[in-house]
Amino acid sequence: MNIELRHLRYFVAVAEELHFGRAAARLNISQPPLSQQIQILEQQVGARLLARTNRSVALTAAGRQFLADSRQILGLVNEAAARAERLHQGEAGELRIGFTSSAPFIKAVSDTLSGFRLEFPDVHMQTREMNTREQIAPLSEGALDMGLLRNTLLPDTLNREVILHEPLMAMIPREHRLAQKPVVTLVELAKEPFVFFDPHVGTGLYDDILGLMRRYNLTPVITQEVGEAMTIIGLVAAGLGVSILPASFQRVKIDEMCWIPIAEADAVSEMWLVWPKHHEQSHAAQRFRHQLLSAVSRA
Repeated sequence: MNIELRHLRYFVAVAEELHFGRAAARLNISQPPLSQQIQILEQQVGARLLARTNRSVALTAAGRQFLADSRQILGLVNEAAARAERLHQGEAGELRIGFTSSAPFIKAVSDTLSGFRLEFPDVHMQTREMNTREQIAPLSEGALDMGLLRNTLLPDTLNREVILHEPLMAMIPREHRLAQKPVVTLVELAKEPFVFFDPHVGTGLYDDILGLMRRYNLTPVITQEVGEAMTIIGLVAAGLGVSILPASFQRVKIDEMCWIPIAEADAVSEMWLVWPKHHEQSHAAQRFRHQLLSAVSRA
C-alpha cells in the first residue's frame, strides 16, 4: 500500500463536490489525471469508494467511511505541521529557566517573565529558583535552557551575557544611628554586627559582597548566618544587625528597616544571563533572551 497525502486530498475534493470537473477545478488540475489518481487510490485501498455513472458521482459505504478517516488524517497532518512551525518559531514548546532569589525583584526580569507568558501561552515555562552554584551543573548538562545568576566562575561549557549592573545597598534597622545618614561607607558597615548568607548555601552574593569588602581590607563580623535573602531582610528589620543586598531588593518595603546607598563606587553586583554553549538554544529561549535584553535596555 502506497497511499500519499495528495490521494487523500484528491478524494476529499471529489467526495465533497460529487463532481470530477468541479473537484479538478478546485484542485487546479485537469480532470483526466484526477480520475486516474482516484482509480489508483481505490486499487491501493482495495475497495470501491465512489459509485460513478455518466451523470452522477456518489459515495459508497466504504467511501463514506474513508472520507471521514481521510478528513481526520489530513486534519492531524495540518495540526502537526502547525505545531512544528510554532515550535520552530518559538511560539510553543518548553522553556526551562533557573533564577536566583533576587532575579524576580529586578523589574526587567519580572516584566519579561509575565509578558512572555501572556504573549506565548503555549510555551510551557518552567521556572526553578536555585542559587548561583546550583544552576551551574543543570545548565552545563542542558537540563536548564538558561539561568539568571550572579557573577561567578563559570566552566567553558557555558556562555554568559551581563544583563544588569546594579548598586549594592546597605540595610540598616530604622532606629540605628546609621539610618539617619544619606550614604554609608563599607568601613562603617564592617564595624556593625553583620547578618549574611551561610557560606555553604552557594549564593553568588556571598562571594560578591565579601569580595568587595576584602578589596578594602575589611572583614565584617557576621553574627547571623542564614540561607535566604528574605530572612536577612527580616533579621535586619528585627534589629539583629546590618547587611548588604542588591538594589533590586528595595521593592521589599519594611517600616523597621532603611535602604541606604553605599559610598564606594564599585559597590555593584552583576546579574548574568547564562546558557549552555554546546546545546542548541530553542527558538523559545532565543525569543525570551531577546525580550529580556530589550526590557533591560529600556529600563
